[in-house]
Amino acid sequence: MNQEIAFPSSICILRLSAIGDVCHAVATVQAIQSKWPQCKISWVIGKVEANLLQDLENIEFIIFDKKAGFKGYRELYQRLKGRKFDQLLHMQVALRSSLATLCIKAKQKWGFDRFRAKEGQWLFTNKQIDVQQQPHVAEGFWAFAKAIGATSEHSPKWHMPINKKAQQWCQQLTANQNYVVISPAASKTERNWTVEGYAKIADYISSKGYQLILSGGPSEIERSLASDIQSLANNDIINLVGNTNLAQLLALLAEAKLVIAPDSGPAHMASSVNTPVVGLYAHSNPGRTGPFNSKHLTVSVYAELLTEQTGKSVADNPWGKRVKGQDLMQRITFDSVVESVNQII
Repeated sequence: MNQEIAFPSSICILRLSAIGDVCHAVATVQAIQSKWPQCKISWVIGKVEANLLQDLENIEFIIFDKKAGFKGYRELYQRLKGRKFDQLLHMQVALRSSLATLCIKAKQKWGFDRFRAKEGQWLFTNKQIDVQQQPHVAEGFWAFAKAIGATSEHSPKWHMPINKKAQQWCQQLTANQNYVVISPAASKTERNWTVEGYAKIADYISSKGYQLILSGGPSEIERSLASDIQSLANNDIINLVGNTNLAQLLALLAEAKLVIAPDSGPAHMASSVNTPVVGLYAHSNPGRTGPFNSKHLTVSVYAELLTEQTGKSVADNPWGKRVKGQDLMQRITFDSVVESVNQII
């Protein structure tokens, strides 16, 4: 058992990206705040991710531009020059992030256990969290809170604040209707379900008396996908793709009856505000990256695909192993999605 440090006065969190992962990390940060209210917390984070979390109280966000190269490291060093933290929680294994720790002085620098400390992360830390067997990403982050004595609870909990202006915008938009959000696009198009599948499930949910809302980012791929779904569906869909900021999206997800999404940031945003999520998975292990609070609703063909491609079960493969292929999401059936949707509506 790692020994607790009494009353740390300052802790630095290093988790730059991505949207889903910083949502997972919020539970750890809030556990620290609950245990040590007087502790000053600084979070080195990406700009987009900081915009999402700007309503978290009593946190100093230090923006690190990972695309700026040496300039980004120099600016981080200048920002933190002369400061020394009691603890650094280094929660990202990428080498680029590990190099950023050279700009952060701390008495203790916590990283993942040696097995998970990929890309040489262990070289940049002097303390390691406990080994975990097949953890969810959120549980991996939660282990940092347990390691420093900030919590003894087994499972992470979130209290994600909702921006008041964004909440008012959401209420005006939806007029207190019961609605379901479909966020159809993942960061890679191969992880998206089919247009036909999304349109058909939209029609099914609409037939149950719910308003359908499409959400997503401003990229042309996301706009095109949403437009295709809207054209094929036989119901009045509100298309907000590319027309919300992150605060508005979080408010929208928080008030939804249900969210349907592939492995993506919005799925984890919704989970962090305790909205049920039907996650659609083929390429990645939902036990590791599925919506944490809605594991029972996940629709996954990952296990069968992994066995087909490797000849081994999930238990006999590396926990984070992905399966490869362009059309794997087509293996998810409409009936399987309906089965999960019916548990909520």
